[in-house]
Amino acid sequence: MEPKKREKPCCAAEALRRVRRIEVGGVVVGLAMLDDILADVIDSGITAETAIGDELIKQVKIYNYIPKEAEPLYRAALLLDYQNEVKKQ
Repeated sequence: MEPKKREKPCCAAEALRRVRRIEVGGVVVGLAMLDDILADVIDSGITAETAIGDELIKQVKIYNYIPKEAEPLYRAALLLDYQNEVKKQ
């Protein structure tokens, strides 16, 4: 799946509004564009948890740095956030 083209924030204030905080391995981190990414992955219709995790990591890495050794922690946190978003809908 190819990620959707997203508008770049027009200014620093807009970029800050697009940061969402999640807990990763006991540490709260801010991830840019996470709301848009979650919406895209939900809309994609992917059903396998492994594929969902792969897509989340792939898209989050476009806008955020994820250390290689921390990828499993980020994957778990992103999947949890994804599941919470699905429940809201």
